[in-house]
Amino acid sequence: MYTWIEAFHIIVVVTWFAALFYLPRLFVYHAMTDDRPGIERFKVMERKLNRGIMLPSAIAVVALGVTLLTLAPSLLTQGWMIVKLVLVALLIAYHAYCHYLVKVFERDENQRSHVWFRVFNELPVLVLIPVVILAVVKPF
Repeated sequence: MYTWIEAFHIIVVVTWFAALFYLPRLFVYHAMTDDRPGIERFKVMERKLNRGIMLPSAIAVVALGVTLLTLAPSLLTQGWMIVKLVLVALLIAYHAYCHYLVKVFERDENQRSHVWFRVFNELPVLVLIPVVILAVVKPF
């Protein structure tokens, strides 16, 4: 049973990361757009991605992760898992900030450039790499 939960956890992690990569990319293009139809199209895309994919994926990641930790509480005594959970908390904060940015764009209040969003878009990669290494290698 544990391995099935773990498999579904990995599947929703992939889905969540896809959204964490794509939503900020939409922000890049949205910040570059100045025509009203384009702006409205990006608002719809951002809202649907945020509510329809990113949030449900994040909820599933956390729920399945908590389930796995409940089934194997000894993982919480391992250093690699503690570091991984800190990194997941940073991803949740990033996700929350993306949600905030969706609202900023909805209100036509964005003040940041597409260049800023290009840098912002790369931040999840800086978390993905150590999370995967920690989960697979379990270095400490």
